[in-house]
Amino acid sequence: MSNEALAAATTETTPVAEPLPHGLGASLPAADARAKTEGTFPYAADLWAEGLLWGAVLRSPHPHARIVSIDTSHALDMPGVRAVVTHEDVPGNPFHGRGRADRPVFASEVVRHHGEPIAAVAADHPDTARMAAAAVIVEYDVLDPITDPEQAFEGEALHPDGNLIRHIPLRHGDPDAVGDVVVEGLYRIGRQDPAPIGAEAGLAVPRPDGGVELYLASTDPHADRDTLAACYGLEPDRVKIVVTGVPGATADREDQGFQLPLGLLALRTGCPVKLTATREESFLGHVHRHPTLLRYRHHADAEGRLVKVEAQILLDAGAYADTSGEALAAAVSFACGPYVVPNAFIEGWAVRTNNPPSGHVRGEGAMQVCAAYEAQMDKLAKKLGADPAELRLRNVLATGDVLPTGQTVTCPAPVAELLQAVQDFPLPALPKDTPEDEWLLPGGPEGAGEPGAVRRGVGYGLGMVHMLGAEGADEVSTATVKVHDGVATVLCAAVESGQGFTTLARQIVQETLGIDEVHVAPVDTDQPPAGAGSRSRHTWVSGGAVERAAKMVRTQLLQPLAHKFGMSTELLQIADGKITSYDGVLSTTVTEAMDGKELWATAQCRPHPTEPLDEAGQGDAFVGLAFCAVRAVVDVDIELGSVRVVELAVAQDVGRVLNPAQLVARIEAGVTQGVGIALTENLRTPRGLIRHPDLTGYALPTALDAPDIRIVKLVEERDVVAPFGAKAASAVPVVTSPAAIASAVRAATGRPVNRLPIRPQAAVVTDR
Repeated sequence: MSNEALAAATTETTPVAEPLPHGLGASLPAADARAKTEGTFPYAADLWAEGLLWGAVLRSPHPHARIVSIDTSHALDMPGVRAVVTHEDVPGNPFHGRGRADRPVFASEVVRHHGEPIAAVAADHPDTARMAAAAVIVEYDVLDPITDPEQAFEGEALHPDGNLIRHIPLRHGDPDAVGDVVVEGLYRIGRQDPAPIGAEAGLAVPRPDGGVELYLASTDPHADRDTLAACYGLEPDRVKIVVTGVPGATADREDQGFQLPLGLLALRTGCPVKLTATREESFLGHVHRHPTLLRYRHHADAEGRLVKVEAQILLDAGAYADTSGEALAAAVSFACGPYVVPNAFIEGWAVRTNNPPSGHVRGEGAMQVCAAYEAQMDKLAKKLGADPAELRLRNVLATGDVLPTGQTVTCPAPVAELLQAVQDFPLPALPKDTPEDEWLLPGGPEGAGEPGAVRRGVGYGLGMVHMLGAEGADEVSTATVKVHDGVATVLCAAVESGQGFTTLARQIVQETLGIDEVHVAPVDTDQPPAGAGSRSRHTWVSGGAVERAAKMVRTQLLQPLAHKFGMSTELLQIADGKITSYDGVLSTTVTEAMDGKELWATAQCRPHPTEPLDEAGQGDAFVGLAFCAVRAVVDVDIELGSVRVVELAVAQDVGRVLNPAQLVARIEAGVTQGVGIALTENLRTPRGLIRHPDLTGYALPTALDAPDIRIVKLVEERDVVAPFGAKAASAVPVVTSPAAIASAVRAATGRPVNRLPIRPQAAVVTDR
């Protein structure tokens, strides 16, 4: 489908061409779409087993306390209770963590955050399990929490490893360089919760060999299996994870602190155990986006070209390290944004506090710095009296430019083209003066504002993200493709979490082998590992493995025919289930050529290696980059401070469109998530206590909050090192849209807007 046709898919006035029946480039629907819409899709919370017990977890009510004693006797004496486990019952490694194993399965001597697991219970009824967990008596010596990350540098050590998780000093260029114009800013980004559609749930079943099988909505099953096996004191082959019912994920889907007690209870009781988290437990247990404090100073010449960027970035990791080191690397590396900056000096820190743990959430690190450097670009434009979009155009990156990390941008980087596209797109019509009900006031149809107090603003955001892992991460995936009786089956441990991998795998096989009926097998850890489902790695790495395996099967299929007719396999093509030669001499069906045989092949895909950042923040740390431009149009009631996002125009660097409908949906979802970051989503934690851990107190954007989203351009300049040439699709609009919305509010109000989410008082204008 052409770029223009795909953009038209987001409008109501332009008809969309009929999609291809299958293969890459077609809008193939997801295989599970009907089951999910009809409510028959089996989620992890729906699981059942004979002789099932129910689990419950006791969590700390304090963000920081010393544990004096734990008394489980009252819980064990309750009728129906089969087991109570604490830190004393963990047979293997008592620590776990996705990035660094510093988090205890159960707190033993000290509690470091609100909601930390203390004990777990298995009982014959869920109510009994919850009551028994509440009956575990824990005596605490409550301590003062450290909740300000700046205090973590001088405060008491919260962990044996200290409070500093990682420090990255980036040094690039001349430290003495100065500009004709200097602007400074202090920025704060709040704590966003991934708020998964379904809370964590799972089932653990003990095995006859003393092992355990866990049925979970895991997005990285092999890593989870290895962690669980180590904590259970078992060999990895005696722990099996079967992925079931993933209801979508924009972060690490399952907290390992939820999985570990589940399997431990099954091993302890010898019975299947089911654990379903409440929404409150989900908020308390899983990781959140890093709250961040950022200080910036931009230097530019008289024409507005950047000379130097100085920044300090402080990430609040919460109680444990998790993936904070990776998030910090992204934040420091992209601290200058998609702009040419000859001199950059960045200091980045990730520290422990007694706040809830932070970790991987879509666009981590990159989102926080994008909000800050785009605010700086607005300040610079205002000081120079320049148009904000034109100022950005003078500084944008292009292919061949050098990042502040010293890495050369070798992938397509059409940043100027993206910005020009959103700048040139027609602005939405202004509301009529009368009558009032012909347009939507900020605050909704029943908004209390007056039309005379509403100001419209237009703002811009440019964002970038890296794809795959970074800093030497070994990205590899394995896939097997089997064909028999005209049906193809794909075996790959890449978890479908809403990113569309299973649909893509079907399209790849259809394209390569000309077979309509393609099935993707369920995922478990008996298959070779495929890695985590983040940063579009499954599109690249797992999709690449499927393509290679399918091509190997194609060769097996075509070689006998090519040999029979005295030609090479390259002269044969497969389309619509038929095999034909270039000269028309050979024409047969794939089924006839198979002749009842079963063909299969297994292949791996491993991108080119990267390297860690050195002591000066330099190194080729990233496999690839993706870029996005967003223009936001907002209406602001400058008396009440309420904000309505009218329209977001998006131009994105996608490499290649593999599934037009799926791509549009992912971009729109990412932009809408960005609206939540910009305006409503902030998990409040006064003195380390999560306030209102539910979807009533945590304000997710609804359909009424979603603006008109116009995908005005998708640049299909293929990345030659990526399979299919495709790039990351959903993270970069999440990163960019909050910055664009804040920019538009600044334009409407003249206020600095230095905090996300934007609070009403930040948009109120008093001196008018």
